[in-house]
Amino acid sequence: MGSVGDCYDNAVAEMFFATIKKELVHRRSWPTRQELTSEVFEYIEGFYNPRRRHSTLGMLSPADFEAEHAGLARAGARENLRTC
Repeated sequence: MGSVGDCYDNAVAEMFFATIKKELVHRRSWPTRQELTSEVFEYIEGFYNPRRRHSTLGMLSPADFEAEHAGLARAGARENLRTC
């Protein structure tokens, strides 16, 4: 966590909210809050996490990034078992 007034403190979260507003929320009007909530969920779970590439993750989607790290963690755990 950064110090007070640190402009990098929430940079990734701020970019996420700016992106979701630009790509989804401000593109049309939403008759009900429930409809918007449902669409935001679909956007995050159906596009943003599984497919959208992110510069902060080395141009991988969050799902690909997590899968790659899980594979590295499993490989590291197997290597640790071999050395014991």
